[in-house]
Amino acid sequence: MTSTQYSDGRQEKRVENYTKFWQKDFGKEGETDNQNRVESYTDVVNGYYDGATELYEYGWAQSFHFSRFYKGEAFVASLARHEHYLSAQMGLRPGMRVLDVGCGVGGPAREIARFADVNIVGLNNNDFQIQRARKYTKKAGLENQVSFAKGDFMKLSEQFGENSFDAVYAIEATVHAPTWEGVYGEIMKVLKPGGVFGVYEWCMTDTWDASIPAHKELAHAIEFGNGIPEMRPLKQAREAMVKVGFSIEHEEDLAERPDEVPWYYPLEGDIWKAQTAWDCFTVWRMSWSGKLVSHTAIKFMEMLGLLPKGTYDVGESLKVAADALVKGGQTKLFTPMYLAICRKPALSES
Repeated sequence: MTSTQYSDGRQEKRVENYTKFWQKDFGKEGETDNQNRVESYTDVVNGYYDGATELYEYGWAQSFHFSRFYKGEAFVASLARHEHYLSAQMGLRPGMRVLDVGCGVGGPAREIARFADVNIVGLNNNDFQIQRARKYTKKAGLENQVSFAKGDFMKLSEQFGENSFDAVYAIEATVHAPTWEGVYGEIMKVLKPGGVFGVYEWCMTDTWDASIPAHKELAHAIEFGNGIPEMRPLKQAREAMVKVGFSIEHEEDLAERPDEVPWYYPLEGDIWKAQTAWDCFTVWRMSWSGKLVSHTAIKFMEMLGLLPKGTYDVGESLKVAADALVKGGQTKLFTPMYLAICRKPALSES
């Protein structure tokens, strides 16, 4: 049976196959399942985002990431501040050539380009997202400052050549890589000597213990609901950065900050926690009634052939994701914002 290929780049078969990469009972997940996802990371990630991208844009924003909140801070302002903070920590300056690894539909790239006046190349391996990224960027009038390329972040040096960028950043994206060492090593190669790499990484915290069944099931639920082949502990990210040759200039789990408003609050679906009146709608979309409305609509649209088969199942996985991420945040077993600012050695230090 052939797979329907949509003109926007989506492939029906890989959306339909996405949930089959996991056992229905996460408690029965074994090393074979894990290895299969890691080896098939391209299919896992593309299957997920072919089905989830429009749901992300509807339920969240064009910036597919979490952020910290001040009391009374609007949702979109918080997302932008998170991006500005990374840019500032990296020391981005006008005219720099910057690579965004795993750029989504380009929300952060457009925001950082405006904020720091840099030239950004967004890398993505998903045709559907690249088409949308280019459309939004043209609408924003930034097509001469922000461009997009299709490619595998495990083969950056093949695509761009070594020593090509002044800076590289990744916002909640490299967690999709089969190994951190592999993707960080490629980032190291494409950076110019003395260049900076900034990342917000998704990790299980040092409190997480893989030998505890409940902890392991939580990790699998986060994987399943977010298109991630394998969740790994924070210490592995740190070790991988150092192993490939980076010098870590600053690192911090921003989720450990004593914020009055937690990063995961929009996922709780409690409109009484909304920080502004407009954000009530954003939070409502994550409530039980909001999910009922949107997921019922998805089911009918899929039945009518307006969405690829399997989109509804991917949407259902997002419900699992929301519950798991809130639980991971509340228990401090998971963070979506391990910040690391790393430097490639200058030529004289090599």
